[in-house]
Amino acid sequence: MKKALITGANKGIGFETAKQLLENGYFVFIGSRNYENGKLAVQKLNEVGFKNVEAIQLDVTDMTSILSAKQVIKSKTETLDVLINNAGINGGFPQTALEASAETFQKVMDTNLYGVIRVTQTFMDLLKKSNQPRIVNVSSSGCSLTLHCDPNWKYYNHKAALYPASKAAMNMYTINLAYELRDTAFKVNAVCPGFVATDFNGHRGTGTAEEGGKRIAKYAMIGNDDVTGKFISEEYNPETGETPW
Repeated sequence: MKKALITGANKGIGFETAKQLLENGYFVFIGSRNYENGKLAVQKLNEVGFKNVEAIQLDVTDMTSILSAKQVIKSKTETLDVLINNAGINGGFPQTALEASAETFQKVMDTNLYGVIRVTQTFMDLLKKSNQPRIVNVSSSGCSLTLHCDPNWKYYNHKAALYPASKAAMNMYTINLAYELRDTAFKVNAVCPGFVATDFNGHRGTGTAEEGGKRIAKYAMIGNDDVTGKFISEEYNPETGETPW
């Protein structure tokens, strides 16, 4: 049975991604900053018939928490097949380049960029033991530099200084990570779940968390001949998913 770790999986897109993987026979570790919230998520999954799931206390901004989570997972399995870096914060609104403080930028980066780096590097040795290791960094088409420079893009006027900057930086990390792992069995991609309604955006999204979870899970389960080092948004590009950086 393949094993997957999803950060920030106690609700929203992370929770729905967990359901998708469970339906496909994976054992899923639900990473949750608040352990009690993680246990509640597991209880909900148990109530609908999913048993191969466990809550793990994991705060991506706290190295002690990450190392502790690794020890718990390592005590149960020597191999991790999937890492989904889903945990993220939006930084609050409004987000203007002239008024958002450097301290606020730092806080958002600490979760959305540095958190991804911390977790990925910490769990790399377990991932390397998998025959088909997969890393999905949850991104957003809203961090595309190309699209944000295109006045014809439908979200052109939806500018925000904090969150897109953090995800654009994470995308660059994804490119480098995929490049360094190019001659291995790893598949590493940045994937946008789409503009879906969750607590994260005040439920203003036009899609569902289930739809977003399916898009993320899809790239966690891709085959050996599938893409790596790509920026995917099936909402933006329904045919291939490939999105301009």
